[in-house]
Amino acid sequence: MTLSAANFSFISRLVRREASIVLEPGKEYLVEGRLLALARKAGAAGVDEFLAGLQARPDMATTRLVVDALTTNETSWFRDREPFNALTEVVLPDLIATRTNSRVVRVWSAACSSGQETYSLAMLLQDHLPAGWQYEILATDISHEMIERARNGQYSQVEMNRGLPAQLLIRHFERVGPTWQVAPALRRSITFQQVNLDGPLPTATPFDVVYLRNVLIYFDVETKRAVLRNVSRMMRPDGWLFLGAAETTIGVDDRFDRVPTGRTAAYRFRSAVPAGAFGKG
Repeated sequence: MTLSAANFSFISRLVRREASIVLEPGKEYLVEGRLLALARKAGAAGVDEFLAGLQARPDMATTRLVVDALTTNETSWFRDREPFNALTEVVLPDLIATRTNSRVVRVWSAACSSGQETYSLAMLLQDHLPAGWQYEILATDISHEMIERARNGQYSQVEMNRGLPAQLLIRHFERVGPTWQVAPALRRSITFQQVNLDGPLPTATPFDVVYLRNVLIYFDVETKRAVLRNVSRMMRPDGWLFLGAAETTIGVDDRFDRVPTGRTAAYRFRSAVPAGAFGKG
């Protein structure tokens, strides 16, 4: 490794401050791999020289690029599938029964990356809500670059091949040269916004469903608690929270119960779960 201990300490503090992400010793290889392209573009001989220059001459635009590069943006259409099956098989029937006055379902895709999760949710809502119902989706991410990519809604053929069924491709996308563009009908009910989940959140009407998947694993326990407190303020009292398979509220925030939801599990406020209705998974 050519990354010095001083520069690793600097970058660890920077991403902790800007993105609440914890970089522990042993992740030097990740920093070098993620920042090498930026270092070369800046004309630096390597990542160590690039970070030394950033420390000597702080620059907000470069800092934003560094944070974006170190934010994990692994995603695909209908990733892990079961949380999406749970939406159509369990959550939507519940909401259709309890939201008859408003006939609106509000969903927050809280770490939308380049948009595949958000548009996957939009396809399901558009195809499974009854006539006369509407949906609204707020899609947020800490990365400015990812928010712009998601808002643009344009994907390569390789990206489209990662989990998108052919019938949905035909129904919801338009060919634009070598890429595929999300159809306007799918985009009109989605708002994209850059948000740090550990900072001030946007003012919004509470959400019925929140997808906060594969985010908490990058935080320490105190940051997890802070993020869950923030997210809980954005949820309806009987709302549904989906986390990643390796994540849980257990031992972090005892206001939530883990409830079996199809072949996966969701989290709901304890007060919203009738005794014995689901059991605890």
